[in-house]
Amino acid sequence: MSAVIETDVAIIGAGPVGLFAVFECGMLRMRTVVVDALDALGGQCTALYPEKPIYDIPAHPAIAGADLIARLEEQAAPFAAAYLLGRRVERLAREGDAILLGTSAGDTIRCKAVIIAAGAGAFGPNRPPLDGLPGYEASGAVRYLVARREEFRGKRVVIAGGGDSAVDWALSLKDIAAKVTVVHRRPKFRAAPETAAQLDAAAARGEVELAIPYQLHGLKGDGGTLETVTLATLKGEERDIPADHLLAFFGLSMELGPIADWGLGLDRHHIAVAPATCATNIDGVFAIGDIATYPGKLKLILQGFSEAAMAAHAIHPRVFPGEALHFEYSTTKGVPVG
Repeated sequence: MSAVIETDVAIIGAGPVGLFAVFECGMLRMRTVVVDALDALGGQCTALYPEKPIYDIPAHPAIAGADLIARLEEQAAPFAAAYLLGRRVERLAREGDAILLGTSAGDTIRCKAVIIAAGAGAFGPNRPPLDGLPGYEASGAVRYLVARREEFRGKRVVIAGGGDSAVDWALSLKDIAAKVTVVHRRPKFRAAPETAAQLDAAAARGEVELAIPYQLHGLKGDGGTLETVTLATLKGEERDIPADHLLAFFGLSMELGPIADWGLGLDRHHIAVAPATCATNIDGVFAIGDIATYPGKLKLILQGFSEAAMAAHAIHPRVFPGEALHFEYSTTKGVPVG
């Protein structure tokens, strides 16, 4: 039987909000253990857009997802959190005043509070219903994320989708790919108005081709190497686009996984929390970031950062009962290490 890992706060999720929760708990002298199903820190920033710029992080006019995670990891480093990666939390139980968590790797964590910062829970891409898709996925010809832009240099790329990811990557890849074709079923994109306008301008200059109104219809190749993406209109008119890669951006399917069976108050696959503390309906369990919901909630990383601070302050009395917590600015007290 594996040893029990003792800590003050267990954080589920090593995305940006989870990493900032390590810092906020550390500033209040609370020890943390972080668990994440991915093999690397960063959550969706690492898995979905490591090279994509993020524009709404304070003091960073633009910062790539991977760079944001590196800075957050550096900020949390003084507090020496334990990171248990490549596993997910499956069980929650009580032991007196303590909470016990069990992971898929057999770990047992005993803590005084839990912060769920699991983004939108377990996630996976919505796949297009195309024959032979698994073979092209296995070869990397069909993908649902871009890890490295350089992999598409000189390639013919078809991008399918009408949201921010499709538009952003079309603009990002147009300067390195041999050709970029964007497939969408209607002229209006769901992306931010500014970037949608940039895409229209790029198409007018001949830098990107817009295939509208089309949908994905088929893949042609040897089952691994892609040669052509077949498109079709709702009227059945077909068109073949020569392609080396298909990037399909149809969103993610979200599932909470085992967390959904803990008895938490759920609202459309999200966890309802008290806005002032981020407390859930289970004593000692808190939720922050995209997985948490309350009236007026905005799904922004910066709001998740604020929630991490609120949750840490709400947890402090559980870790240090009877000890008064006097709020101080970090410029006053510094980073309390050692």
